This record gives sequence, structure tokens and C-alpha cells, in this order.
Amino acid sequence: MAAKTQDFQTMMKDMMGAFPVDTAAMEDAFKTTATLNEKLSGVALEAAEKSTELSAKWTKDTLEKMSEMSKAKSEPADYAKAMSDFATAQAEMTAEHMAAFAEIAKKVQMDTVELMMAAGKDMSEDASAAMKKATEDMTANAKKATSTGSK
Repeated sequence: MAAKTQDFQTMMKDMMGAFPVDTAAMEDAFKTTATLNEKLSGVALEAAEKSTELSAKWTKDTLEKMSEMSKAKSEPADYAKAMSDFATAQAEMTAEHMAAFAEIAKKVQMDTVELMMAAGKDMSEDASAAMKKATEDMTANAKKATSTGSK
């Protein structure tokens, strides 16, 4: 009686075939992540653009007020009034611009939460679909292996 050696290469091939990898699910997950990153970048870039515009406007407004303050006055008291007017205008502008910056930050926060919730839903659906397909494939392969092994 000759001892029959098992073909491990064939056995490994069969075993790996029983555990299929769904590359489509991986591609979908990658696309979902890439899309999320693109949208998050868009939110950040939009906020940076608005912040830059706001900073430039604030600087321009301040320079205009300084120009007004630096004009020659006929009475010494007018210099004190110009300084007082500048300080008052600067305080008002600061309040306005800080509120505008807060609105930008609030919008970034809301958009980010919205995107993360949508992405979580998409990723959950992708993962659920991938698991369902993997379960169906495993069940089919198990049935195939059982019916082939019993012959």
C-alpha cells in the first residue's frame, strides 16, 4: 500500500476560493472616502476664502478710518475727537467682524457634521452590502463544498 500525499497547493487554492474577496466593495469604500475628503476640503477652502475676504475688508475699513483720523485738524480738540471716533468705529468693526468670523466657523461646523453623518450612513450601507454579499458567497461555497464532498 503506497501512502498518498496530499496536494497542499490545490487544498490552499480551494480554501482561498471559499473565502472570496469582494474588490468592488473595497472600491466603493475608497470612492466614498475620496468623495468625503473632497467635500471636507471644499468646506475648508470655502471657509478660508471667506475668512481671507473678511480679513481684507476689516483691514481696508481700518485703514480708511485711520486715514480720516490722520488728517490735519484746525483745533487741538479735534484731534481728541478724531481719536475717540476712531476708537468707537474700531470697537464696532471688531464686534461686527468677530460675529462674521463666528458665522463662518458655525457654517464650517454644521457642514462638517452634515458631511460626517452622510458619510457614516454611506459607509454603513457599503459595509452592510459587502457583508451581505460575503455571507451569501460563503453560504453558496459551503453548500457547494458540502454537496461536492458528499458525492
